[in-house]
Amino acid sequence: MKPALRRGWRDLNTVQFGMTPAHALTLGPMDTATGSFLDLLNGTRGLELLREEGRRMDLPDGHVEGLVRRLARAGLLDDTKGGGPAADTLRRKKEVLDRLRPDLASLSLTTSEPGEAIDRLAARRSLRVQVRGAGRVGAVVASLLSGAGVGEVDVRDVGRVEPWDVAPGGLSAEAVGDRRDEAARRAARRSAPDRPPRRGPKAAPGEGGAGHSLVIIAPRDDVAVHAPSPSAAEPLIASGTPHLYVGVVEGTGVVGPLVLPGETGCAGCLNEGRADRDPAWPRLVAQWRSGSGRTREVRPCDLALATTVAGLAAAHALAFLDGRIPSSAGARWEVSLPGLSWHARPVWAHPACPCGATEKGEREHPSEYEGSHETMAEQGPSKELRRKADTERLAGTWRAHV
Repeated sequence: MKPALRRGWRDLNTVQFGMTPAHALTLGPMDTATGSFLDLLNGTRGLELLREEGRRMDLPDGHVEGLVRRLARAGLLDDTKGGGPAADTLRRKKEVLDRLRPDLASLSLTTSEPGEAIDRLAARRSLRVQVRGAGRVGAVVASLLSGAGVGEVDVRDVGRVEPWDVAPGGLSAEAVGDRRDEAARRAARRSAPDRPPRRGPKAAPGEGGAGHSLVIIAPRDDVAVHAPSPSAAEPLIASGTPHLYVGVVEGTGVVGPLVLPGETGCAGCLNEGRADRDPAWPRLVAQWRSGSGRTREVRPCDLALATTVAGLAAAHALAFLDGRIPSSAGARWEVSLPGLSWHARPVWAHPACPCGATEKGEREHPSEYEGSHETMAEQGPSKELRRKADTERLAGTWRAHV
């Protein structure tokens, strides 16, 4: 039985597995003898031993096999030896696995096949993620991904660590004055449960993210957070590299969009859509960008808000790396001080953007482009993307490096 799900009796004949609505399910009818037998499904006995225990408990012939089938269909069983060679390698690294046991338990809640959770956890060790930006948000995101078992987390940024870059879980006070990217990479390595596996030559800085499973764009500049530059992501679009935007602008935290090149709206689509809704948008962005390079003021970045945003971004990134499609695909999640209510703003593929997602967007949203977009903000990804979340993603431009 998956130990992550707490068990309780709803009545004399019904057992509930799990507490929260997102993961709880009930199984019945279930008699008390069978309920007691569930305690034996702890990974220490094979099916033959379980049959013997069932006979000792006077359970009918075939009852044990039938129960195991029902539990397996419900996604309640795990396999302590499953997951393949990569999982076996991880099991042999006891100290590493002990660090990751809470993550493994969590993955068991969102997977159904026995051994699938540890298979996904082990697969993280082979992934490469790049974080562009090492401020209060980016450095924490890098540390979180590394701590969750992602094998290689590279951080890119310029300049040196300033006192206001310091954040728990990210850049330390001792790093002030050091090169910002090197300090962030050190923080990520300290968070890792294990040394990254050896691999071939890394991509050069100008190769647009090729070879990375995901690139996370976490600029320290608040204008770049609010109005991400489409040209900066052109190499990522061209190489088919998935990328996720994240950051803090003034008192608002932003996670998304997660861009799946050729599938979902990108920074260019975001920019074009805003210009359609607000004719003054291009003029404002030009002023903000020209002024941002001259100011020496420290921009607002509330520590708790930045940490919250980094945590959500890391969760969305891990969901994608584990083979799911998170709700940031084609949407920007935003939260603002002081109310702290999260809401999603869709980023539709725009016909004026050359990213290649326009045709798909028109097929999925054939109605007038402007129309009811804002009213659909809470719907999340399209039905097609949600279906992809439940099956292994096949080879494609945005899947190539995962």
